[in-house]
Amino acid sequence: MAKPLTDQDKRKQISVRGLAGVENVTDLKTNFNRHLHFTLVKDRNVATKRDYYFALANTVRDFLVGRWIRTQQHYYEKDPKRVYYLSLEFYMGRTLQNTMVNLALENACDEATYQLGLDMEELQDIEEDAGLGNGGLGRLAACFLDSMASLGLAAYGYGIRYEFGIFNQKIVDGWQVEEADDWLRYGNPWEKARPEYMRPVHYYGRVEHTAEGVKWVDTQVVLALPYDTPVPGYRNNIVNTMRLWSAKAPCDFNLKDFNVGGYIQAVLDRNLAENISRVLYPNDNFFEGKELRLKQEYFVVAATLQDIIRRFKASKFGSTEFVRLDLSTLPEKVAIQLNDTHPALAIPELMRTLVDIEKLDWDKAWDIVVRTCAYTNHTVLPEALERWPVDLFHNLLPRHLEIIYEINSRHLERIGKLYPGDLDRLRRMSLIEEADGKKINMAHLCIVGSHAVNGVARIHSEIIKATVFKDFYESDPEKFQNKTNGITPRRWLVMCNPGLAEVIAERIGEEYIRDLDQLKTLLEFVDDDTFIRDVAKVKQENKMKFSAYLEEHYKVKINPNSMFDVQVKRIHEYKRQLLNCLHIITLYNRIKKDPKKSWTPRTIMIGGKAAPGYHTAKMIIKLITSIGDIVNNDPVVGDLLKVIYLENYRVTLAEKVIPASDLSEQISTAGTEASGTGNMKFMLNGALTIGTMDGANVEMAEEAGEENLFIFGMRVADVEAMDKIGYDAASYYNRLPELKQAMDQISGGFFSPGQPELFRDLVNMLMQHDRFKVFADYEAYIQTQDRVSTLYKDPKAWTKMVIHNIAGCGKFSSDRTISQYAREIWGMEPSMEKIAAPDDPR
Repeated sequence: MAKPLTDQDKRKQISVRGLAGVENVTDLKTNFNRHLHFTLVKDRNVATKRDYYFALANTVRDFLVGRWIRTQQHYYEKDPKRVYYLSLEFYMGRTLQNTMVNLALENACDEATYQLGLDMEELQDIEEDAGLGNGGLGRLAACFLDSMASLGLAAYGYGIRYEFGIFNQKIVDGWQVEEADDWLRYGNPWEKARPEYMRPVHYYGRVEHTAEGVKWVDTQVVLALPYDTPVPGYRNNIVNTMRLWSAKAPCDFNLKDFNVGGYIQAVLDRNLAENISRVLYPNDNFFEGKELRLKQEYFVVAATLQDIIRRFKASKFGSTEFVRLDLSTLPEKVAIQLNDTHPALAIPELMRTLVDIEKLDWDKAWDIVVRTCAYTNHTVLPEALERWPVDLFHNLLPRHLEIIYEINSRHLERIGKLYPGDLDRLRRMSLIEEADGKKINMAHLCIVGSHAVNGVARIHSEIIKATVFKDFYESDPEKFQNKTNGITPRRWLVMCNPGLAEVIAERIGEEYIRDLDQLKTLLEFVDDDTFIRDVAKVKQENKMKFSAYLEEHYKVKINPNSMFDVQVKRIHEYKRQLLNCLHIITLYNRIKKDPKKSWTPRTIMIGGKAAPGYHTAKMIIKLITSIGDIVNNDPVVGDLLKVIYLENYRVTLAEKVIPASDLSEQISTAGTEASGTGNMKFMLNGALTIGTMDGANVEMAEEAGEENLFIFGMRVADVEAMDKIGYDAASYYNRLPELKQAMDQISGGFFSPGQPELFRDLVNMLMQHDRFKVFADYEAYIQTQDRVSTLYKDPKAWTKMVIHNIAGCGKFSSDRTISQYAREIWGMEPSMEKIAAPDDPR
């Protein structure tokens, strides 16, 4: 019997023609052995698997470095406008395989490692995820970096090199337990420290107003040490840079204490400075106002702006002698994109730099700031919006507080002229909120200090104009835009689902990987029996592979012919994992009532992390695992229904589960999910969506045809109408017998036999104060799930619907999103041009 094709074999079939000279397997083997011998260990006989991984990573990195250097030379010669993407999160995942795909190296590397007697997939599994993000916002930043490089934009990602990323999640007795993510413990072969670009960052101190201008004095200094990671474009020889800052104490930090014998303590106190880049705050859609977090936000902004201005002044046709002294042209050469409000301090910090250091007058400086900065809003949930206490600012960043007050004063003066006598509007639009202690509203600061404000899906952009930023939209409508999110098809199709990528390439060629709109032509094959069979076969192979993974890691036997029904995302009330739970219980009760009926078997998988301090989210995880314990051990149910909690959901696990999924759960309350990008990944990988008309689901239904998604439930207008009359959970509970039965089982201890009161808080929340109206959508959700089950029994009809979805994915490429940012916000033009490789003549 023929050996089944590995994922590597399938990726090879996407006719990788390779870059010049790259296909030389002998060279790769030589370089691999050279790294193994000289860089890592002297004797191959004592090498570990990790040594082999590092040798391979270093070999691949060698191909990056020449292109990286040439790209930067190219930018210095051409002197293009540069975009700086500022984000407190970059959720990169693993780098090795992505780099091989983008450099067309996978073919040669796989052959070289095979000839060396090594298993490529085993080596790839050794790499730690770079988990420097919480969820959608951080992963979006990573996809954007890929697209900016693939579109030839001179782009830089700037963030923090957290020593500890998003925590590792363990499920112990059904509860989430957090473990530190020590991702750097073995070193990181993809980064390069650049101590020559270290920059000072100041905190505390006081402000002096002198005849020569304003001075911020007596500050505490922390040094920002940059680490650069190469970001390769897709087969265009362009390699951009992600620069992450790490906090270092200066050498003289507190060492004056040495004179009074406090030397040891002084050295130990260096940790206080270096804590700034120690750990990522693990909150998603929730604002936590801690001094350390504000320090982190200022740290990345202050270091980055020094870097931007240094590069601006020096950048001119590759000349190191030429220095630009006139900062009035900054907006022509620099675009700063603020990924949510976390880097909002870029606005007052750039003002401080221009006014206090560069000595520009206020109006000119303000014009430069507004034309340079743009702001992306990611949420309308009130608890997620950043509001910093004025007292904290006064202590930590006294000069910035003065600047923000001045910005506010001029802003309110303008609004007062536009709307004379409307004091309530002035109060609503102020950057300083007076109620409940003085606070700075960072979203207001971002809007006032930016020339463009965008939401991340069409419905979200409309909601921010109509509700949360209505006043700002009325006074400056031209600022507001929409930029629907996207995902990179390189990682989220070619890399994670090579079988499907190849089946598509066989029909329409490979150019779709750079131009996802070409997927539309798949509609020509929607009735082609061979294509239908090929798409279904790939899905089944992915399910078999993931079933084997689950069996190995979870010791659970999965029926690979069951429907894989998946909800993976952060655990949050608004994402409504509880609605999914109610469906599981309803399905379970129905099977128990009539086990002989012809049920559609389902394996329901839920995964995601809960913020460590979010009690309700942690209880939701415990409820899911408790339901699983009952359902999975009920012999009457057998393999008709299985419930699995996917532990430690992260980028690498997403790359495994998404290609294997049949049904994607996108069931947030309409008007709460800004966009979603997981929904797009499932769609591109051939899963059908059950979802509300929320976020990008709306546009997905438009692109694929609403009849090809399972849309249910209230729309935004329905939710608003219900808010006016009041949501009455009890009326649904009393009217719907299956809902009542499910809730009674939860509250009565059926799923927690030893602790009948365990889920009292969840039951109380659902019955008394559920902001996200789970019961209101229950009936429509259950009916739609019944339609899903019916369709799944007709594999051909199901797969035809899958093909409609894949064909409708073109819009959801991050290449499209970034092209729109470039043209409509940054004033830059994307390019499909390929630059010369290092071994090509220039």
